[in-house]
Amino acid sequence: MSDRPLLINVAYRLLGSVAEAEDVVQETYARWYAMSAEQQEAIGSPAGWLTKVATRICLDLLSSARVRRESYVGEWIPEPVPDPTEWITADPVDRVTLDESVSMAFLVVLESMTPAERVALILHDVFGYAFAEVAEIVGRTPGACRQLAFSARRRLDAARVQATPAVRQARIVREFKQAWQAKDIDALIALLDPDATVVADGGGRVGAMLRPIEGAAQIVRSLVNLAGKVHDMVVLERTVNGRPGLVARRDGAIVAVVAFDVAGDRISHIWAVRNPDKLHSWKEMDGR
Repeated sequence: MSDRPLLINVAYRLLGSVAEAEDVVQETYARWYAMSAEQQEAIGSPAGWLTKVATRICLDLLSSARVRRESYVGEWIPEPVPDPTEWITADPVDRVTLDESVSMAFLVVLESMTPAERVALILHDVFGYAFAEVAEIVGRTPGACRQLAFSARRRLDAARVQATPAVRQARIVREFKQAWQAKDIDALIALLDPDATVVADGGGRVGAMLRPIEGAAQIVRSLVNLAGKVHDMVVLERTVNGRPGLVARRDGAIVAVVAFDVAGDRISHIWAVRNPDKLHSWKEMDGR
């Protein structure tokens, strides 16, 4: 069971869903305990066996995920995860470790990759597995897996923006929050990249825009309109997938988690998750 944190972290990065990651790990252990003691003892590396099985289950899920997401209402955004101190679950092994590979920008780019590309990149570049080990999991040659990882890195490089220091990101997100609450159009325009985009995920469960909003002017118009409708919402600064973000609370319950991608001194992407099925990892907050 000491390998459970590793499995949770691999599965979340591959699937973009804490709930699905937990299901994958549960199924992986069910297969382990279904074996006899002799079969278990014959496995030289239990950690390697568990990772291989969990990843193959993820591959099966990823193959069907595109079909399921075609019928998803509106845009699909990976499930946001909080800072470790904010998790609802009392079991620390189920918490996702925060690093660059769980930033919302990173996870969104992963969604554009094939399942095999995603597995090769995550296992090799993030968790340090050799391409020979990756090859055994995905059923390809080590050379082919090396090429998959190269292709995945190229997609990441094309989408990557110059890193902005975390302190500056936090300042920009704070200024965005203040400008939005004050309906300060000029301040919002100054904080947004001219080609910025906003994507919301309600999943058909709650109201949310069905398509992305593109362009700073259009975004600000939508934000100011929204600010005039929500007078009972408390907006808090929180860590979202390892980066400064915002959380909206109404009547003591979390109703939205917002992640940002900051390029230089401007916000280039905003992802707002409102689907309640994706907010189970977040605690009820006290408003601090």
